[in-house]
Amino acid sequence: MKVDVLLGLQWGDEGKGKIVDVLAPGYDVIARFQGGPNAGHTIEFDGMKFVLHTIPSGIFNPKKQNLIGNGVIIDPYVFKKEVEQLRSKSLDARQNLLISRKAHLILPSHRLLDAVYEKSKGDLKIGSTLKGIGPTYTDKVARLGIRVGDLNNEGFDEKYAALKANHLRIAQSYGSASDDFKIEGLDFETYEKQWFAALETLKQFELIDSEQYINKSLTSGKKVLAEGAQGSLLDIDFGSYPFVTSSNTISAGVCSGLGIAPSKVGKVFGVFKAYCTRVGSGPFPTELFDDDGKLMRDQGHEYGATTGRPRRCGWMDMPALKYAIMLSGVTDLIMTKGDVLSNFETIRIATQYQHKGNAIDYVPFDDHDLRPLYQNLQGWKTNITKIADASEFPKALADYIRFIEKATQTPVSIVSVGPDRKQTIVR
Repeated sequence: MKVDVLLGLQWGDEGKGKIVDVLAPGYDVIARFQGGPNAGHTIEFDGMKFVLHTIPSGIFNPKKQNLIGNGVIIDPYVFKKEVEQLRSKSLDARQNLLISRKAHLILPSHRLLDAVYEKSKGDLKIGSTLKGIGPTYTDKVARLGIRVGDLNNEGFDEKYAALKANHLRIAQSYGSASDDFKIEGLDFETYEKQWFAALETLKQFELIDSEQYINKSLTSGKKVLAEGAQGSLLDIDFGSYPFVTSSNTISAGVCSGLGIAPSKVGKVFGVFKAYCTRVGSGPFPTELFDDDGKLMRDQGHEYGATTGRPRRCGWMDMPALKYAIMLSGVTDLIMTKGDVLSNFETIRIATQYQHKGNAIDYVPFDDHDLRPLYQNLQGWKTNITKIADASEFPKALADYIRFIEKATQTPVSIVSVGPDRKQTIVR
């Protein structure tokens, strides 16, 4: 067996969580392979709404095993809140969630450093979620990090104290101290106490050598779906650097984030919105600042599931979509939020950029001065949220999908027409 992969193809918030939840019944194992609580995967069903930041989106299928892989970074405080959210709905995550011993921990002082670094950038800030993601991955690469498996080792407290002291020295070098910032609305000392208390929740889960587990699962014939976080255009190597996340969000990240060989990657599902959004700073060629952008934001409820910040909105960016497809070898496209465009007479797609006097159809290294060149398509101007089969699509929507398929040379296999898991059309 091979590992199928599900990725976001834009700047995140594409609806990956919902699609994982929909696909989960067809798999035995659902595994997160990168990122941390900067992700916000929203799942709605049976009148309930959940936002997951660390736990894989297959958790609502009790017969499916879920795994937090070694490439993920975990904040015990945030993780505990997720577990309690599920428990409030009579869902016990301990029954079907495994955690890699090699996953790294986000310390309170990582979150402090995140805030210090962002403040120091002034007007050049990158729009961090302030979840401690960058500093944690920095320590991982610098071989200073603390891993989940260290929780049960002697010397954990000493290791924690040494790393915290190092972080506080760095913060002080920027003229900041721990009492200059609040974390989750709490002063540093109070947050730290709650963080330590949350470690007890983490210890209640089965901690495993996840690379062994995944490969044995494949050998025994089990089907595995790898769940990505953030979006391809936020990849540390191939995104709009430096306005990116700190991990590899493309399909290559699955190999290092779960411990599988490249030959073990099967289908690659790429999720994209029928339009584009972005949270935080960084280039966004098709961004709208007019009433159309406001309408997209209002109709799509475009506010960050993690930060609550209003998302920047704009038309579909075809060069960027093709770029993300190329990087990950996407085999199947999944379009979400087509229903949000139902109020537009005309829908625009950027097919090229004007760049340094030339028309180009790719994403260049210098991606901060791109003017989109649009092609106009007819809008469908009808409510599509009740559609149950692709044969019911209005012609303009079908034409929009075919346009994307032709431009990308990749089939659109699934179309989401609303937030509920039932509002999902398989083509």
